[in-house]
Order: sequence, then structure tokens, then C-alpha cells
Amino acid sequence: MSGTILIVDDEENARSNISEFLILGGYEVIGVGTLKEARECLKESKGDIILLDVTLPDGYGPELLFDVQHMDNRPPVIIITAYGEIDMAVDAMKNGAHDFFEKPIDFLRLERSLKRAYELVLLRRELAHYRQSQSDRSKFVIGQSRGMKKLLDQAGKAAKSNVSVLITGESGTGKEVLAGYIYRSGNRGNKQFIPINCATIQPTMMESELFGHEAGAFTSADKRKPGLMEMADGGILFLDEISSMPLDVQAKLLRAIEEMSFFRVGGTSLIKVDVQIIAASNHDLKKMIEANEFRQDLYYRLKVVDLHLPPLRDRKDDIPELVGFFIRRFNQSMGMNVTGIAPMALEALFDYNWPGNIRELSNTIERAMIFCDGETIHIGDLPGDIARSTE
Repeated sequence: MSGTILIVDDEENARSNISEFLILGGYEVIGVGTLKEARECLKESKGDIILLDVTLPDGYGPELLFDVQHMDNRPPVIIITAYGEIDMAVDAMKNGAHDFFEKPIDFLRLERSLKRAYELVLLRRELAHYRQSQSDRSKFVIGQSRGMKKLLDQAGKAAKSNVSVLITGESGTGKEVLAGYIYRSGNRGNKQFIPINCATIQPTMMESELFGHEAGAFTSADKRKPGLMEMADGGILFLDEISSMPLDVQAKLLRAIEEMSFFRVGGTSLIKVDVQIIAASNHDLKKMIEANEFRQDLYYRLKVVDLHLPPLRDRKDDIPELVGFFIRRFNQSMGMNVTGIAPMALEALFDYNWPGNIRELSNTIERAMIFCDGETIHIGDLPGDIARSTE
């Protein structure tokens, strides 16, 4: 085991005893005796997990929970209580504490609690790495036509309100891109953005993916697994192709959204979260409701804000800007120096109908740059069906 434990306890003997146990378990240990010292450690990002006494010389220990909530890594906090302080510990749990222990500490139970807490630390590190790796990909130009400017204005307002959002549009129109724009524009931009394509998840595993499961919940569940809603706590869960979600899971998702809480599969402990839901679909959900293939109550719960992305054929004014963006993007990734596109080639892009929408345009520009001999894309560099669209 690795990781650093920050012990905040003014009793030197208690810190020493806990430290000896943790060091034997492979942890690094930092011990402090006041809230002030603890806050200084947090400013320097010292401590993956915090063991926090309730009563400290300079204040009420659980006040530190409010500092932790504003940190990017949000280290799990385990409360240490003296006899008669259980009510305080329960309040701390409501305010985000990971666990609590009454003195004298049961070290075997503490070991199990620390293991679970450190799994959460590793999970958040992985998510932070994922967000960083995705950041460049998410900076995608959607367009600046009049309709898109209005859509982006609506998306920006939705981002700041934390309401559920439903994004509709044909495949390839940029629904996940718009979801990313909402994420970066709102109050959750420094938290998790968890995307899931519901169409790629086996229906029998959808509930477990969303809500997690306990060890032994089903045959292959050999250990506890947090679900995507739990992973997205504080941030945004993006449910792409939500039309593929089974009806029974839709019902459980509706309840989880309304109550911001759920049970893991096989679990008995209620898990509370703060998650903004963005859903997307390229299907007509109203027709699916009429066919009893999608829940009407979930539909209206998701579409507090309803954003429709038009197909590229209906927003061709955006093509020049999009082409410029893709050229810059592929110049960087392919080490090229393409500077523009010839008028006839651009005319061909305007004349083409784009059944694959922006995704097809991206692929087209990438291909054209591969075959381009100079600094300008010519009509001969385009795929044949697009080049012939001007005939």
C-alpha cells in the first residue's frame, strides 16, 4: 500500500500510535495538532487521506470538510471521535466525511476503511488524468452561424444553472462536443466529466455501470465497484445514446436524478451524489415514447433544457470556420503546414449534402491533407463523391 495519511490530532500519543500502525501498513504519515497546520498541509497538497479529530485546540475539526470540498483532489476525510461525540460524527458524514471511528480505534476496521478511501483516491487521480488527456480533444469549434450562436447562448445558461439537459441531433452533429462546452462553461468545469455511450453497454450490465455493485452482487462481482454516477459526484455525467437504455434502468435513473441518491446493485447503503445529467440521442424520443420504448417521465425530467443540433446540411455557413479549425488541428497532429483550401474545393464542400455531418467533414479534411502536395487543399484532394458534387 502507498499514499500519504495526514493525521490531525492534538494528542501526541494518539498520533504516535496511529502513525506506527500506518507506517507498518506501507503508508507515509504526516502528523499535525491544529486546524491551522492542517490547512497549511492542504494548501501544499500534502495528504491523500485525512484522519481528523473532532476537538482541536483552535477549532472544530470537521470545519476542515468545507476546505476539502473546494479542493480538486478532495482527499477522503475519516473522523476520529471521543466518547459522546457520535452525533458530531454523523453530522460530519452528512457533510462529506468518508467514515468515522470512536476512540479507542479498532485498527483492523481502520485498515479496511483506509483501503476503501485509497481506492477512491486512485479513482480520482485516474479521472483527473482522463480529463487532462481529453481537454485538447474537447476544444472543438461548433460554429458561429446565427442558429449556433443562439444554441451556444442557451447552452451557456444551462451550464450555470446545473439543470438536466437533453441534446438531440443526427449522428455526427457534435452532441458530445456540445456537452463538453456546457461542462467547461459552468460551475463544474474543474470537476469530473464522465461520458458513457449507452449503446455500447450490454443491457444486463447497464444498472451496474451506472450505480456500481457490491462484492457478490452477481456471479462475476468479486469486489465492490463504484458506478459512473458515483464517479461523477460533483461533476457531470454525459449519457450518450440514452435511447438504448433498458426501460427498467430508465426507471431507476429517473429516481436517482430526482433524489440525487441511489443504491449500488446488491447494496443496502444509500449513496448521495451531486451530479448534473446531460443526455443525448439521435433517435426521436417522442416516437419511442409512443411505442412504449422510452419512459415519458424520464424524457420530461431530462429535457429541462432541450438543445437540438441541426445537421450540417442546414448550417453550411459554418463550413469555412470548421474547415479552418480542422486544418489547424491536423497540421498540429500530422506535422504539416497546410494554410488554406482552393475556391473550387470549398465550393464542393458547400455543394455536398454531408449525411455524416461534422464527423464526415473532419474525416474529409484529414484525408485531403494526407493527399495534399502543397500548402493548399485542391478539389482533386477531396474524395470522389464530394469532388463530383459540383458537377
